[in-house]
Amino acid sequence: MAGIRGKNTKPELQIRFGLHALGFRYRLHPREIPGKPDLWLPKYKAAIYVHGCFWHGHDCSLFKLPRTRQDFWHAKIDTNRARDVRVAEMLAERDIRWLSIWECAFRGPGRIGLEETLAQTATWLRSEESWGEIRGRL
Repeated sequence: MAGIRGKNTKPELQIRFGLHALGFRYRLHPREIPGKPDLWLPKYKAAIYVHGCFWHGHDCSLFKLPRTRQDFWHAKIDTNRARDVRVAEMLAERDIRWLSIWECAFRGPGRIGLEETLAQTATWLRSEESWGEIRGRL
């Protein structure tokens, strides 16, 4: 697990470069924002988190619990899910908007692709919605 990157993953880089090309400006992993979001857009008071479906236990075709050490993996993924809930609550308390972009939007049989993901992200940023989620098709 030490080799698993938490920052600068391929999906995160794709979102960063795509949004920058669309004219959005952001900060990376600011410590003062709960959960240290992958992208922080102060102009929109919006945090964007790019989640891996396995690590956050997403209900999609990309999540499959390993057969070995199941107790460990249940605990690990449950802890990650609980942290996601706590972060969402802290963001709401601070009146910060947040968007979760799931890995299945880029990979797997239900992927919607980068262009659609970027279009949905830009639409959400320009909206007044307090939170959002972009995922692959079921």
